[in-house]
Amino acid sequence: MNVARRLNVARRLNVTRRLNVARRLNVTTPRARRTTLLHDGPHGKDITLSSDAPSTVSLRSPVTHHVSGWRSRAAWKLLLIVTVLALVADLASKHLAFHYVLDQPFKLLRAEVMQRAAQDPRLINTLIPSHEPVVVIPEVLNFTLVLNPGAVFGIGPGQRWFFVAFTVVALGFGLMMFAKWTTSRDRAAHAAIGLLIGGGLGNLYDRLTYACVRDFIHPLPGWTWPGGFTIRGTTVIWPYVSNVADALLLVGIAILLVYLWRKDRVVASSPPARPNPAREALPARPE
Repeated sequence: MNVARRLNVARRLNVTRRLNVARRLNVTTPRARRTTLLHDGPHGKDITLSSDAPSTVSLRSPVTHHVSGWRSRAAWKLLLIVTVLALVADLASKHLAFHYVLDQPFKLLRAEVMQRAAQDPRLINTLIPSHEPVVVIPEVLNFTLVLNPGAVFGIGPGQRWFFVAFTVVALGFGLMMFAKWTTSRDRAAHAAIGLLIGGGLGNLYDRLTYACVRDFIHPLPGWTWPGGFTIRGTTVIWPYVSNVADALLLVGIAILLVYLWRKDRVVASSPPARPNPAREALPARPE
């Protein structure tokens, strides 16, 4: 009896020592923990190991699991700060442009926009007095006031409510990306999503308040394609006038593309599972 008890104690110590090594390597499973409890069963009896307990534990390369962005206070803080800054930058820049580009401040009224848009959405730009653009950087950047009845690049003029609904859906998709696709350490992705949400809210505010979007940024003014090459009926390389919200949307999309590309590379380069030399098969109780 004394010899059998000593053997049981030695076997319990051996199993416990190996499980402790596995815990340090972060590979202990709940089933293994239950097995150690079974050895300390009632009345000091030594209970046989469960047959479905894992005999070996495989170990991948060390990977740290982080909290999702949705549950991270730091991630939410970064997202909200970037969103607010992007929204303020867009609305403030529009206000300043429509206040100072013309000789006198231009006040845009929703009722007048709706009245012109009822005749033809493209007529809303007749509300803005004719003016010379403000040259910020010669042949690189001008400021000129334009009212956009559609989306970016003038797509879909007059489809205001469609773009309002599309923006709301896009904002929801951005929050889903934040919750499902990011962790607490993906700060670049959080900032990019903040740029997307802030830019989307800026243009959404314009559509709801003025029934159009206020634009004023015209890059590469007067640049034309060589050889008379045309795109959409014009030789001008960049005939579009946009705003800060559009620029933030493009920057946010670019950052997210780089983030997803790098994430795919990390997953593709992860080594396959390999045996853990620190944990051998658990000893079975002799019959």
